[in-house]
Amino acid sequence: MALPTETQIIDNLKNVLDPELHIDVVNLGLIYGVNRDEKKNHVHVQLGLTSPACPYAPDLQRQGEETVAKMEGVQTSAGEITLS
Repeated sequence: MALPTETQIIDNLKNVLDPELHIDVVNLGLIYGVNRDEKKNHVHVQLGLTSPACPYAPDLQRQGEETVAKMEGVQTSAGEITLS
């Protein structure tokens, strides 16, 4: 089974909403990178925050990981919160 494309992954991440703003992380500009490892069927997503003190960071990271992990072809996923 082929790994989803970067575009498919980003489209799927539109299902992850900021709990306070009720806007998805893609349209908020919080997806800083998507790395795909075809050999391991692994996806790594770099996710930013709306503020450095965002209380929802763990929830957003978990939701992002779970959303990507459910995609066909993905065996493992990891979300990384970055403040860049």
